[in-house]
Amino acid sequence: MQREVVGIRDELESIKCFLKDVEASEGKGDLHDGLKTWVKQVREAAFHIEDVIDEYILHVAQYRHQHSFVAFLNKIGRILTKLKPCHGIATKIRHIKISIREIRERSERYGFTSTQQGSGCGATNAVTWHDYRVGSLFTEEGEVVGIESTRNELVSWLIRGEARRLVISMVGMGGIGKTTLAKKLYETESVEGHFDCRVWITVSQSYNLQKILKAMAKQIYQEKETTVLMELNIMDEITLISQLRHYLLQKSYVVVFDDVWKTEFWEVVKHALPCNNGGSRIIITTRSHHVGVSCKESPSDLIHNLQPLSQKKAWELFCRKAFQLEFQGKCPRELVRLSHEIVRKCEGLPLAIVAIGGLLSTKEKVPLEWRKLHDSLSSELESNPHLTSVAKILCLSYHDLPCYLKSCFLYFSVFPEDYSITDSRLFRLWIVEGFIEGKKGKQLEQVAEECLMELIHRNLVQVSFRDLDYEVRRKYRIHDLLHEIILSKAGELNFCQVLEADDSSFNGKGRRLSIHDARQNVVDTIEPFQVRSLFLFNLNEMPRSFMVKLFKKFKLLKVLDFEDAPIDYIPKEVGNLFHLNHLSLRNTKVKILPKSVGRLQNLQTLNVMETPIGKGGSDEGSVLGGRGK
Repeated sequence: MQREVVGIRDELESIKCFLKDVEASEGKGDLHDGLKTWVKQVREAAFHIEDVIDEYILHVAQYRHQHSFVAFLNKIGRILTKLKPCHGIATKIRHIKISIREIRERSERYGFTSTQQGSGCGATNAVTWHDYRVGSLFTEEGEVVGIESTRNELVSWLIRGEARRLVISMVGMGGIGKTTLAKKLYETESVEGHFDCRVWITVSQSYNLQKILKAMAKQIYQEKETTVLMELNIMDEITLISQLRHYLLQKSYVVVFDDVWKTEFWEVVKHALPCNNGGSRIIITTRSHHVGVSCKESPSDLIHNLQPLSQKKAWELFCRKAFQLEFQGKCPRELVRLSHEIVRKCEGLPLAIVAIGGLLSTKEKVPLEWRKLHDSLSSELESNPHLTSVAKILCLSYHDLPCYLKSCFLYFSVFPEDYSITDSRLFRLWIVEGFIEGKKGKQLEQVAEECLMELIHRNLVQVSFRDLDYEVRRKYRIHDLLHEIILSKAGELNFCQVLEADDSSFNGKGRRLSIHDARQNVVDTIEPFQVRSLFLFNLNEMPRSFMVKLFKKFKLLKVLDFEDAPIDYIPKEVGNLFHLNHLSLRNTKVKILPKSVGRLQNLQTLNVMETPIGKGGSDEGSVLGGRGK
């Protein structure tokens, strides 16, 4: 039996490596629907392997658990009862092997091979699919709201000030208006007439530096130097940089590099842009704070962080789009409340406001139609042609993440919309879930903090503040639209499923289950060996019968997070959860822990802060060591 388990464990490691490569390829648009279906089957096979391995470990642990003379006397009985579970595990292993063989044969039959995938994590090859960001280059003047003062200030910075070459980096999350603002600056009449030459280059995630340098040269020379234009095609990168540098040395120029993702890009391309004291300016738009900082080479260079539109400006832009053909651009009274809810969901993101407002402008102006869109926004982002560009643009940031950050970011799908979480809680969860890998000379919490800072610098996670007894405490959340998108992604990957009040069943595939005020009988529909992490949010009550059913059914749970849940009781069956490594009862009414908690050999974290158990403890809760007791 042990040899069989080791064999499928090795198979699992190979599958995990393959799935990492698939994740990278999906970000480059390389997966068609048939291939996605096949990959989904591979992922489900991996889950089945994990289930069997954990079930086997649990079985071995229970068999070896002999702490008393009575257990010794019952040894023979234990051996007899051992046979049936082992036979069941062996049968499951055989079925898994058959399933993997069928999946492999299916891949050969339909031509699904690993050679179609990329290698490694992160986009590096050329993107061939349609670029949904192109609309930002052609934004109508009526759609530009809230940037007027910023535009005037930056125009002044472009055409006045120091004679040395200066760089401005516009930093912000996808869809916040970086490209639109840069384009409006670039096309301003005073800017057009001020510089000898202007260049606009869209860089994007996957770029070819040689092609970019050629594009710069073509825009600079235009029709003036036909001989040079003909020679561009045979020039290498070094020659192109030298050619551009020589030509621009005596010119005043403004160059826009739109959508820069990597710091390496600027480290090379800057050599083609000489510091000639001609008042030249370079504008860079990026989602990454790291990129903005890397481009700042003097105190006079600017980093401009774009902020979401204020509620007033967001409402103004929404009304312009949604009621542009009717009601003189004003919202009718019967739609005011619904419209404000929709605008709030956009959280000041111009891209979303314009897209959703444009879609609603085509709908009948009745509350029922607008309520349908509001309630089904997640599915509409995926399927409605008017909104898919919003989802695609926001998804670019997810696909650009390295593998070790993707799971950390997807973890925000566990929490309800508009939910803020403390860093200490987030770090503990990431660590016990196995997302954080150790680094020499650093504690796991330090590595987790680095991951969080990276997500913040990529403008994927927002910092919020809360006053707590006159102490300002930082908490973290994600944009509501990003939340909608990663909910869909988490469901697709079986990473997490959320059950809300209207849901009556669980599809049995999610590794994490987050219950948001769901019906009590939903537990009966959940497959016991699928769920590894369980979370409760926004529940008004939690009957003891419900709790007992949970602990009896979920034998392979690793994470139980009941923080803020309305519970006052933990059943003794908790001691049977051999794999449990995280139990949070923070801010519950639990008074007594059952003695069976002492049997939890793998428990790393027990948080009883703000409970009758943990009165007088530290703010960080009760932590049972870094990696086990």
